[in-house]
Amino acid sequence: KSEATPSTPLTATTTAPLSDNNMTMNTMKRRSRLRRLLGFADGSGKASQAALSRLDSDDVPEAEVSSTSSGVASHTSSNGDLGSFFESSTPAEDPYQDVRERMEELAAKDRAMFATHDEPSQLHDLSLPAFAAYTTYLGYAVLIVCGHIRDFFSRFLGGRYSSRSSTFASDNLSLYAPLLKSWENFYTRRLYHRIQDCFNRPIASNPGATIQVLERVSDDGNKTMKLLGTLSDLDNDSQRELYSNGDHFVAVSDDRVARQCINLGSYNYLGFADDWQVTCARDVIASLDDLPVSMSASLNEFGTTTRHRELERLVARFMGKEDALVLNMGFNTNATTIPALVGRGDLLISDELNHTSIVNGARGSGAAIRIFRHNDIDNLENVLREAIIMGRPRTRRPWNKIMVVVEGIYSMEGEYCDLANVVRVCKKYGAYVYLDEAHSVGAMGPTGRGCAEYCGVDTADIDIMMGTFTKSFGGMGGYIAASKDTIAFLRQRCAGSANHNSLSPVVCQQVISSFKVIMGEDGTNIGKQKIQALRDNSNYFRMRLQAMGLHVLGHYDSPIMPVMLYNPTKIAAFSRECLRRGLAVVVVGFPAVPILTSRARFCISAGHTREQLDRALDEIDDIAGTLKLRYKTSIFG
Repeated sequence: KSEATPSTPLTATTTAPLSDNNMTMNTMKRRSRLRRLLGFADGSGKASQAALSRLDSDDVPEAEVSSTSSGVASHTSSNGDLGSFFESSTPAEDPYQDVRERMEELAAKDRAMFATHDEPSQLHDLSLPAFAAYTTYLGYAVLIVCGHIRDFFSRFLGGRYSSRSSTFASDNLSLYAPLLKSWENFYTRRLYHRIQDCFNRPIASNPGATIQVLERVSDDGNKTMKLLGTLSDLDNDSQRELYSNGDHFVAVSDDRVARQCINLGSYNYLGFADDWQVTCARDVIASLDDLPVSMSASLNEFGTTTRHRELERLVARFMGKEDALVLNMGFNTNATTIPALVGRGDLLISDELNHTSIVNGARGSGAAIRIFRHNDIDNLENVLREAIIMGRPRTRRPWNKIMVVVEGIYSMEGEYCDLANVVRVCKKYGAYVYLDEAHSVGAMGPTGRGCAEYCGVDTADIDIMMGTFTKSFGGMGGYIAASKDTIAFLRQRCAGSANHNSLSPVVCQQVISSFKVIMGEDGTNIGKQKIQALRDNSNYFRMRLQAMGLHVLGHYDSPIMPVMLYNPTKIAAFSRECLRRGLAVVVVGFPAVPILTSRARFCISAGHTREQLDRALDEIDDIAGTLKLRYKTSIFG
């Protein structure tokens, strides 16, 4: 691959008539490119001959070969500006009328710098304050020292982690070898368990704009957590009165104690959890009349139904690709597809902030792995150039193929990919592009077609498009959209297709119904309103957070807003204070993120109202002042 000249796919946007020779050359280039992607040598590949022949048939609509006509081209103004579409789609009763001009100005500036590159890119000034760095290291040092002191005294005095207090024989280390590594075990016991109440909170409602969080208590210093249950389970009347008179108290099924919160943590981007009874319920429930909840088989055995095929055709049409494959789990979509596409003798180049599923898939593939700095196109080009010049280690033979893996929106950063430049560099050096749109499909672009539509990139230039149904579509599972030949290959070689249980037919119907709403094929404009509401809510929330003086990562038009906390003690303090005020938030610390960059991550939904966001922002503003989080205006927060 490294020796080959990158080919230019034939797209539906070609305006000049092509001669027979040009048509033949383009077809040969495309077929040769697909052979190399799937690992077939030029002289062999008989097994794929039937699949390849389908690429030349006339029954593949031209619009499905290129997505240019499916999204960007049909919604741009005469000068090709997506911003005019966003402005023209503003509803008659605009809840953000008083701040609309400022929101659009900030969003347009970000898009011009980081998506279309109409203006020079500028790095966001979010340098880590020295004071925050020192106190963060000091905080971890104190926690580690105190943990070791506790471990020392527990040998003589006993404790919640000593083998003498355990009812499990395997915890007796005089008889059994340690199951966990010493550092991992220590970190879990002495650091994570201290703030375990901030994670894995159970809920008692759908994950809509508001959410009911069940109350938990611990009798052993957060080593284990259990549900509080009912008010009668409390120790005395004063405790019961404290709960029942609370501003956010609510009793759910079986009178269990819960807290009514504004949901700022779920991936309910398009708000299907809020209006499911209106938009999806009828078709989803009706699907149970003729199909089971589970097929209890893989796709290649008896796990494929008419719903699976319908969903695959719908995904392919929506993404502007020839075919698609749907799998049962979003994480497994990356973890099982990447090893099927690359192996020994191949090179995989990955953004340093790619998701764990991509990391696991890359490690399991057997391919060589190179990392490039996050969204740094110059560094990506240097890595590609060096890989092509140097070839494989020791032998210096050329790589069989090179594949670059990026994400549409990076879930811990809230930033979208510099996709236009990634595609440009990959075409220049003949590398394949694998785009993970788990967080961007449905949430970006005027019609929800993701990062490619938002950045004005033709999906014909993206070889593999991956996404999940767990964020914008209110379902589960994932998809791969690519050429017919690639999908035919993956159906047989991808472990998620050949060995894993197929996606539930009921979930397939949920995703189908969501797609039809988004695409307007349900006969309403609800989908268009959802996409606009998500964009408005996200940009308003980001604008207000930045005005508070917080360190906010990411770009406008992204529904993910990480706010930097830095210090480990502020992780628990922020989460507990938000819950006390009726806000359900997600906090993230080491090892999910680097040790110095602990953060809170807000995920905004189309289901939120401005009143809900204003109340949440007022509470966050107050908390930011209490916990000293205004690092943008002061080095001390």
